[in-house]
Amino acid sequence: MKPISFKEQTKILQRPPTMSAEQCIPLPVYTDGTVCISCWKLSLMERLVAAIWGRVWLSVLSGSTQPPVWLDCQRLEFEYQKENK
Repeated sequence: MKPISFKEQTKILQRPPTMSAEQCIPLPVYTDGTVCISCWKLSLMERLVAAIWGRVWLSVLSGSTQPPVWLDCQRLEFEYQKENK
């Protein structure tokens, strides 16, 4: 999966200084100070694997805990949020 730019993004998170460009790439995000949203595009193979196995794994680089996170499969996350407010 690759992070992609999207029209609602408000900033780009840069990699930590302890990581190389091969280990971590810039991440376009939308943030309002409470939530941080990124958009990821799956390759054709990743889409096939997800369709067959029905699983997506989330990894967070953290040693002892994990912040609250969620995954979603909406075409446009921001339209979904407007409908549910």
